[in-house]
Amino acid sequence: MITILFFIVMVGVFLKLIFFAARGAWGLMKILFSLIILPFMLIGLVMKGLIAFAFPILIIFGIYALLHENGTA
Repeated sequence: MITILFFIVMVGVFLKLIFFAARGAWGLMKILFSLIILPFMLIGLVMKGLIAFAFPILIIFGIYALLHENGTA
C-alpha cells in the first residue's frame, strides 16, 4: 500500500518538476538531475527495498518543489 502511495506522490512531484524545467531558465545539469537521475535513483532504491530512504528523499524534493513554485523562498 505504501508503494502505491509512493508512486502516486512521485508522479505528482516529477510532473511538477517537469513543468518547472520547461518554464524556468534552469541549467542543463539541473534539468538532467530532476528529470533523469533523481527519478531513476528513487526507482532503484524502491526496487532494492530501500523505500525507507527513497520516501524521505521524495518528500524533501516535494517540499522544495512546492516552495519554489512561484519563485519564492
